[in-house]
Amino acid sequence: MAVKLEEIRSAASRVAASHGLDVVEIELAGPSKERVLRVFLEKNAERRAKLKAAIEAGIHGEGNELLPERLIQETQAGKLKVEQLSGITHEDCAAFSRDFGVLLDVEDLVPGAEYTLEASSPGLDRKLVRPEDYQRFTGSLIKVQTFEPVRGNRHWQGRLTARVGETITLDLNAVKQNSKSRKAGVSTVEIALVNIEKAQLVPEI
Repeated sequence: MAVKLEEIRSAASRVAASHGLDVVEIELAGPSKERVLRVFLEKNAERRAKLKAAIEAGIHGEGNELLPERLIQETQAGKLKVEQLSGITHEDCAAFSRDFGVLLDVEDLVPGAEYTLEASSPGLDRKLVRPEDYQRFTGSLIKVQTFEPVRGNRHWQGRLTARVGETITLDLNAVKQNSKSRKAGVSTVEIALVNIEKAQLVPEI
């Protein structure tokens, strides 16, 4: 029986919402007897806004007291954007896993009893999977792999300067480019969202 990832995502989103969380991405990997269902989570927009306000004000609260001190310091120093923090804690993951695990079993969303559920933060090198992600992380360094070459190259890295409609623009001067990128002889590149095979943030700390 096939696993329906969209049904799993929908169920995960319902459980996450009840905990003030959003589902960033879901992965099901591994052979049939060693399957791992990974759910990457972050605090929802309201809780992230409270976290941002607390960090910027230099006070402890709204979950930032549970975040690694190094990340808070890097954020306050301007080296890390608050938007890059998921705000997820071990307690968040444990509570979500408990409730979601029950729902998975009750609704038999992952046929066969043998799988491991993992819930975690998407990390500082998080993948960009939704169109709105490119709007949210404008100004961040990202790396992109395209389906079809753009100016003879499928691998680009630069600062995401804009998303206009269904196209993003990267500032290539922000990082040292590979040989193919340098040969393109341009300082910016525009990439259509439909041509992006995968993309992720590049941590700057």
